Amino acid sequence: RYDVMLEPKNPKENNAIILEFKVFNEKKEHSMEDTVEAAHQQIDEKNYAARLISQGIPKEQIRSYGFAFRGKNVLIG
Repeated sequence: RYDVMLEPKNPKENNAIILEFKVFNEKKEHSMEDTVEAAHQQIDEKNYAARLISQGIPKEQIRSYGFAFRGKNVLIG
């Protein structure tokens, strides 16, 4: 699992991006979609956006993406 936050140089014009990468775990998830959802849940639980908001980036300019990996297959949501 990896998480990445990309902060814009000009927060008034560009979006910040939060990326959460997860490997599909058949013991925990039934599908790649479940893994993407788990990635989004982790973004919310860890409250990654709070750091960006505290730097003056408006919530509506923060984009979050979950990535699920299963071998060479990737699903982004």
